[in-house]
Amino acid sequence: MTKFSQYNFNDAINKSLKEIGFEEPTPVQEAVISLINKKKDIIVQSETGSGKTHAFLLPILNAITKDQTVQALIATPSRELAYQIYEDTQAILKNYSEEYNAFIYVGGADRDRQKRKLDAHQPQIAIGTPGRLWDMIRENDLHVDDVQRFVVDEADMTLDMGFLDDIDHIASKMPENHEMMVFSATIPQRLEPFLKKYMKGPQRVELKNSSIIAKNVDNWLMFAHGRDKKEMIYQLMTLGSPYLALIFANTKKSVDEIYNYLKSKGLKVARIHGGLSPRERKRVMKQVENMEYQFVVATDLAARGIDINGVSHVINAEIPDDLDFFIHRVGRTGRNKMSGIAITLYNPGEENKIAELEHMGIKFSPKDLKNGEIVEAYDRDRRTQRHATHEKLEPKLVGFVKKQKTKKKPGYKKRIRQAISTDKRQKTRIKNRQAMKAQRDKRRGS
Repeated sequence: MTKFSQYNFNDAINKSLKEIGFEEPTPVQEAVISLINKKKDIIVQSETGSGKTHAFLLPILNAITKDQTVQALIATPSRELAYQIYEDTQAILKNYSEEYNAFIYVGGADRDRQKRKLDAHQPQIAIGTPGRLWDMIRENDLHVDDVQRFVVDEADMTLDMGFLDDIDHIASKMPENHEMMVFSATIPQRLEPFLKKYMKGPQRVELKNSSIIAKNVDNWLMFAHGRDKKEMIYQLMTLGSPYLALIFANTKKSVDEIYNYLKSKGLKVARIHGGLSPRERKRVMKQVENMEYQFVVATDLAARGIDINGVSHVINAEIPDDLDFFIHRVGRTGRNKMSGIAITLYNPGEENKIAELEHMGIKFSPKDLKNGEIVEAYDRDRRTQRHATHEKLEPKLVGFVKKQKTKKKPGYKKRIRQAISTDKRQKTRIKNRQAMKAQRDKRRGS
């Protein structure tokens, strides 16, 4: 079993790792750190929460020098994730005997103050959102002439949020011999032209989870039956005692409605979405980290852009339009092998979205809320099949269908379809014979 001590990190990093309780690298760290040490361009596809941040931070920080030049640039699509990476960087640098600087550049921060700080000296590590980083580079405040390593974190989210042009501009200003590292949960086809443009024979690392939803997460599905989802969420949150619950909705409006409802019920709840000012979002995130809130309502910004520790429950108040975000949402719970519960609420007419998620390999346990309790519910497919076939088939065929489903041997679905088709043909022939007999009887009587 690999230990961090085997990587020959400097004493300051080893001390910091011990303080934050890191002993063994995650699979992505084990796969990536050695490649970065070999100065390879890399494209890393790994699930949310797999430890990608320290996979690039540790070898980068181990290699920085005292030169007052920007040696590594890290771009990430959200302010929250930029602050998270900055704090992780400071936690590693704290035991260095000499001062090494990491600066953060995000929208909403005092730009003039950032410029004055850069006039005094350049940081060894620059972390920020693409738009603000490009502004500082374009105006020649942040100097990237000596950058050795350029990290694009959460690349698919960067693409989705329209920041790829800024990343393109930044990459065009990099020295020719710099190393580029792209980290992402998914690598969309639309990202490939950018990767080919700026990367030199990149090493691709793809780590897929053995199951899409971690085995230690109970993944529940609840049919709303047209009920008020806000009331259902309140009941779910007060039935047990969540350590920390994340409630996801698709829009700022929906987040506000759920937030206001839960607040009116007396719950101490926070909200996070793009409509809040950067300062307010930062304040709320700090309060959440300090465990001042037990319930957080958020848009998908929180699913990808931040890492909240100790999430015991995730509730999907709405199914995301981009179904990949479902995985990112549920991935916020069940971290570090802790148990978690994910609950998805859906309305009539959304069965097709559930079917698509199941087609992606996501398995649900149907549940329902009855008389203030969570109870087992019928599977949607069984219920649909019952209405579609059992009520129309002969009792003998119903038994056959049940028997085949129980066996679930290869081709059982095909055998069921063939049996149903045969039954229909037989009924049609019987019906036709009866009609012909009736006609003959009629002729005889006339």
